Amino acid sequence: MRTRLVVLLVALAATAAAQPTAVRRSTNVSALAQFSSFYHLRPVLVVGDVSAQPNGDVVVSDGTTSMHVLTRGSAPDGLNEVRGEFWDLGRMNPDDPRLAPFDLRTAFHVDPDAAWPRPGQVTAIVSATISPATPPSAATIRSIVLYPTRFAGEKVTVTGQFAGRNLLGELPDAPAKSRYDFVLRTADAAIWVTNLRPRGKDFELSLDTRIDTGRWIEVTGVLQHGRGLQWIDGTGGSLAMSKAPVDKPLDEPVRVSIAPAPEVLFSAPTSDETDVLPTVNVRIQFSRDIDPGSFKGHVRISYLGGESAERGEPQPPPIDAQPHYDPGSRVLDITFTTPLQRFRTMKVELLEGIVGTDGAPLQPWTLTFSLGG
Repeated sequence: MRTRLVVLLVALAATAAAQPTAVRRSTNVSALAQFSSFYHLRPVLVVGDVSAQPNGDVVVSDGTTSMHVLTRGSAPDGLNEVRGEFWDLGRMNPDDPRLAPFDLRTAFHVDPDAAWPRPGQVTAIVSATISPATPPSAATIRSIVLYPTRFAGEKVTVTGQFAGRNLLGELPDAPAKSRYDFVLRTADAAIWVTNLRPRGKDFELSLDTRIDTGRWIEVTGVLQHGRGLQWIDGTGGSLAMSKAPVDKPLDEPVRVSIAPAPEVLFSAPTSDETDVLPTVNVRIQFSRDIDPGSFKGHVRISYLGGESAERGEPQPPPIDAQPHYDPGSRVLDITFTTPLQRFRTMKVELLEGIVGTDGAPLQPWTLTFSLGG
C-alpha cells in the first residue's frame, strides 16, 4: 500500500510542476478543519503530533483535532512540521484530474461508486515533507499560529504588517470582538488584533483601505484562541509604529494547482424575488475570498431599462449605492442612501474584472428582483 501511495504522490508532483507558484501559509490543524473552504487547494504548513494508525493512515493532531496526511517517504512519530497542499474532497468533482493518480479507496477511504462526500467531510494534507519540529521559545505571529495553545492566555508582544480588516484576505473569518479589529501579518502568517484602535501619537491607520497596509506596528496584548482563530486581545495593551524585521517564509514558494474560480453562493434578495421592500440592503456571498479592490468599477446597479421606456422616461433614474465588502464573511453588502423606488425591477451586475485574492476571475453575474410598495 505504501509503495503504491509513493508512486501516486510522485505522479502528482510531476503534474503540479507546471502550475503557478503560491506562498505556503502557516496555520494549524484546527483552522483547516474549521475553515476547509478557505484553505482548500492551498499549500499549508502545520505543526502537530504525527502518528501512524493501525490501518496504515498517517495523521497529524493538535490535541483536539486530527487530520489525514498523505506523505511520500517516512513519517516520523512525534512533534513534526507537515508541509503540503490541503484538499477538501467534497469541494472537488469525482472526475477532477488532480484525483486521477489516486486510488480513492486506498488514499481517502472514499467509494467512488457511492455518494460523493459533502464539503468538509473528507479532508487531507497531501504532503511533500514531514520533519521534526522544535517548540518556539518566543511569541511571534508565525509561532502563535503554528502553536495556538503554546502562548494562550499569556501577554505577548509581536511585530507585524498592518492589514486592516483582513484587506489582503489572509484569514478565513474574524473574531468580531470590537469595531476596531484588524489583522497583523508577516511573511507567511497572520493573526487578528481586537479591542485596540490602530492609532497613536501623530498617526491613525485606516481599517478599510489599503493605504496603510505597508506600515509595520508592534502590538502588546493577551493571546486568545477559538474556532480555529487566534487573536491578541489589546484591552489594556499597547500599539506603536515599528520597522519591518528580517522575516522570511519558512520555505520557498511552492507550485500549486490553480483553485476553482470564485462563485456567488447566495444572495439576499434572491434572484427573481418579488415584493421586496424598498428599504432593502443587497447581500451577496462568495465561495472564496475576493480582492476587495477589484470591485471598484465592476459593480453596476440600475433599474430595468425596459420599464423606464414603458413609463415614458428617457432613461432609468439614478441609484446612489454604496457597496462594501467584508472579507471575514466574504459578503458584498450594498446599501442605498435613499429608499429605492417602488414597483420597479432592480438589476445588480457583477461585471468582468472581479477576481479572487489569487487572481482567479469571477464570472459575470446578474441579480434581478422586483420592488413592492
